[in-house]
Amino acid sequence: MMRSTRRVFMMQVAAGSSLLAAVATAQAQGAPLVNEKDAQAVSLGYLADTTKVDGKKYPKHAAAQKCSNCQLYAAKATDASGPCAIFPGKAVAGNGWCSAYVKKAG
Repeated sequence: MMRSTRRVFMMQVAAGSSLLAAVATAQAQGAPLVNEKDAQAVSLGYLADTTKVDGKKYPKHAAAQKCSNCQLYAAKATDASGPCAIFPGKAVAGNGWCSAYVKKAG
């Protein structure tokens, strides 16, 4: 019977995390873009163009806020679209915005 060590466990966790990230990225590259009229998108105020957000309805919105610099966006900041934790199985526009926006750390 093989005894698991902390080192082996940590390597397994790292490998599993990397695999999940790769799968999510691969799925999002072929994933359809979120439709602004989807119920979830409407409830979060998602728009594919951050410059079109209604400032009166969303007073916390700032012009510099975009999906591409949000903590929930899982693609490169330079990508036109990518996966978002809020919309599983779908991609969001890098220039988009929703009320779940959280500034990316760093």
